[in-house]
Amino acid sequence: MTTTFQPPCRLLMGPGPINADPRVSRAMSAALVGQYDPAMTGYMNETQQLYRQVFRTHNEATLLVDGTSRAGIEAALVSLVAPGERVLVPMFGRFGLLLKEIAERCGAEVHTIEAPWGEVFTPEQIEQALARVKPHVLALVQGDTSTTMCQPLAGIGALCRRHGALFYTDVTASLAGNELRVDDWQIDAATAGLQKCLAGPSGSSPITLSARAVDKIMQRAHIEAGLRQSSDEAGHAQPIRSNYLDLSQILKYWGPERLNHHTEATAMLYGARMCAALLVEEGMDQAIARHQLHGQAMAAGLTAMGLELFGDQQHRMHNVVGVYIPEGLDGEAVRRCLLEDFAIEIGTSFGPLHGRIWRIGTMGYNARRDCVFTTLAALEQVLGLFDITVPAGEAVRAAHRIYSTSTLQDTPHA
Repeated sequence: MTTTFQPPCRLLMGPGPINADPRVSRAMSAALVGQYDPAMTGYMNETQQLYRQVFRTHNEATLLVDGTSRAGIEAALVSLVAPGERVLVPMFGRFGLLLKEIAERCGAEVHTIEAPWGEVFTPEQIEQALARVKPHVLALVQGDTSTTMCQPLAGIGALCRRHGALFYTDVTASLAGNELRVDDWQIDAATAGLQKCLAGPSGSSPITLSARAVDKIMQRAHIEAGLRQSSDEAGHAQPIRSNYLDLSQILKYWGPERLNHHTEATAMLYGARMCAALLVEEGMDQAIARHQLHGQAMAAGLTAMGLELFGDQQHRMHNVVGVYIPEGLDGEAVRRCLLEDFAIEIGTSFGPLHGRIWRIGTMGYNARRDCVFTTLAALEQVLGLFDITVPAGEAVRAAHRIYSTSTLQDTPHA
């Protein structure tokens, strides 16, 4: 056992996590305060207001769930879905399959529709399924990093209201790098994580809930016995099946009641607050345009290298691109060489795409031109080591041409 701790320095250019913005890391090292210190509750209020701007919502119920992005997903589904209720999950990648599994574990009657990996759903396909299934909740991923596809969400909320369903979306991989308008698109619940376009570490899940969603959640409100006051009702006969992820109690913790449901993860709150503050300072439109620009530059460079991009490029996420591994090449060996010799990490994929594509991200603090140029130049060298002939220097030149036509200012180094 030693107190010396020095993880290797890596450039994380996969589908997430990414390198945290140093300003976020510095915020997380600030002094801890008690969970009911006026300074702490003030930071909680500030964090809520900042994330309303990030989600583009006026939802009062906008807060953090302590845990990774999956904790936010589980909190939303276990709190919105009562056992036996119907949930519709359109699946177009690994994370749609995850929503299906979590909903099943909540005791839901889960119905699915599927699109081939690399494609997305049309509104007509979703409406047909809504009319057939008549679900209580539609659960839909926006950006699925396993396929790099971004599902269009505009208009889906209106379809859900027409068919009497609540609309939940997982925006873990897409928020702040792709357009999301919670209020305009009538989204009832959305959850995210910090480790992608928000430029932070994994460990906190921002969530926003419409009044309709809150009403549904509070129908099953339950206060645990040790916290119950004499004036409180015992709680619903069928309480939310998780204590820790019970949004009816978490909402009271973040609200004026300050219910002592858990002890807030103070350092994570500091980091989450800084993630949102940096985005609000930059401007959400600017942040999305930045991710789009660097994503285009990376895609242009990979194409110039002679590699083939995966999936429907009209619906590709701005912040991650899939690229086919050249036939006969050991993709894992290339990834290992990039990591060991150049300290750059890129991703593989899952399921039917495992071993077929690499996934390369340009997100958060790493959505910068120096990261794009460095990754393209290193990949070109590694492919050469594996006897894959690529046009020398063309990848960086292609990316540079994308940048030369843009008026967007690059993000300054923190």
